[in-house]
Amino acid sequence: MSRKAYPLDNVACEGFFSRLKNEPLYPQDRKGMTIEQFIGVVDWYICGYNEKRIKISLDPLSPIEYRVSLGFAA
Repeated sequence: MSRKAYPLDNVACEGFFSRLKNEPLYPQDRKGMTIEQFIGVVDWYICGYNEKRIKISLDPLSPIEYRVSLGFAA
């Protein structure tokens, strides 16, 4: 929970949701999208975000690969 008047506590969360809205959701026509399709798109994006996206700050690894290299995930 962020402290009052300290927005840096939720910067990572805000950045993720901004990319989630801009990359997979805004380019599509969402008016005819069912809730199941919406959940599928969000699930697809989160899996790709964690498993395939390369971050330079993580020694050019995806977040999952980085956690495995540190021994935090199996």
